[in-house]
Formats: sequence, structure tokens, C-alpha cells
Amino acid sequence: MQRVSEWLAAVAEWFEGCFSQPIQAWYAGVARDFYTNLVFADRYKLLLNGLGETLTITFFAAVFGILLGCIIALMRLSNARIGRWHYLRSIASVYVDVIRGTPVVAQLMIVFFLILATSRNKTLVAIIAFSANSAAYVSEMVRGGILAVDKGQTEAGRSLGLSGAATMLLIIMPQAIKIMLPSLFNELVMLLKETAIVGIIGHMDLAKSADIIQSRTFSAFFPLMTMTIIYYLVYTILTRVFARVERRLRQGDLR
Repeated sequence: MQRVSEWLAAVAEWFEGCFSQPIQAWYAGVARDFYTNLVFADRYKLLLNGLGETLTITFFAAVFGILLGCIIALMRLSNARIGRWHYLRSIASVYVDVIRGTPVVAQLMIVFFLILATSRNKTLVAIIAFSANSAAYVSEMVRGGILAVDKGQTEAGRSLGLSGAATMLLIIMPQAIKIMLPSLFNELVMLLKETAIVGIIGHMDLAKSADIIQSRTFSAFFPLMTMTIIYYLVYTILTRVFARVERRLRQGDLR
């Protein structure tokens, strides 16, 4: 990190030397702003640490959101009418309606100030809040993907002697995943961008790090532009990864 800071400082000084003529004073000011906002006091490390927190929250929220979303989807597809399982569909439906009908910032504040008011782990608070929010949307994707699979697939599985759970796990879900994969990718991208609001509870993510730098330097251009570029680069990487996954799945279908 020390070498990186020295290299960035040298680049900033070189730019300042190149554009030190009065007619090009604007360029010298840009070089100084670059050094002040990103190099001085290793402020770029704030952005890197914030990026790490953003990716951590996004990853765990996506994993737990998918798991919980699958459970909620199966609850909504339950055909139980009697016994203790009678209320599964109603509970799942109410949960989805409440989560989808309220803003994620309100859910984050409820988890932070009410549910986990005694917890000091803001990363955990953010993961729980975004997992709960994502699960409601994922459940609808999973439910739609399962319903999109031809009913004959279920009948074929049962005719082979498979139980209902085995038929769902081995026959229906693999086909449903291929159907809902693009929607899951969109949900992951939305989740990545929604995590930018965790600064409202004082958590130091990527967006909050840029805001802190801006408050210290009273300059908005480099902190905000750097933050935006980082978000775009992460989005581009995710897009390439999911495009490759989709290609592999299509090749498997052709075989």
C-alpha cells in the first residue's frame, strides 16, 4: 500500500508540473483535487474498505435472500388445507405483501432501531435487512419459475416413484432455475445498488466512504466519480460472469 501511495503521489505531482502554466491552471487544480481526495492520507483506502463492506453485505444478503425466498415460494405453493400447515400460504403471502409494499430504507431502520437495537454489528444488521427484503422478491421469481415448468414434468417424476419433495428437487427446480436465472441476476444487481443506503445507520460502505471523503475535502467530483466508476466496474464483472453461466446452461440444453 505504501508503494501505491508513493506512486499516486508521484503521478499527481507530475500532472501538476505539466499543467502549472497560467493558461492551464484548471488542469493543475484537477491534479491537486485528485491528490487531495484520493492520495493524501491514503484516502483511497476508505473507498477500498467501503467496497469490501458493500460486497460482503451484497453476497451474504443474496445467499440468505435466495434460501429464504425458496422457502417462502414453497410455502405459497403449498396445497395444505388442514392441520398446523394450514396457514403457511397466508403467512407467506402477508410477508411478501408487507416487504414489497414498504421501502427498504424503512425496513433497514426497523431492524437497526427496533429488532436489533442492542447490536453493534452494523454489517449483520444490513445483511438481515437486505436478506429479508430480497427474499420477498426472490420468492416471486422462484414461484413463477416453478409454475412455468410443465405440469407433465411433475407427473412424470411421480410416475417414476419419486416423492413430491424428490420430484421438486431433482426435476422441477433445475428447470425452474434456468427460467428464473435472468431475474435473479437483476435482483443481485438491484441488491448491490440498494446497499448504498446503509450509510443511513452510520455504516461505512462504498457510498458512505465517498461521502466521508467529500466532507473532509469539500470537493465532490473525485469521491463521487470514483464511487460511480467502482459500482460500474463491479456491475460489468457480474454481467460477464452471468452471461457466461447462461451460455453454459444453453449449451447443456443443446446437448
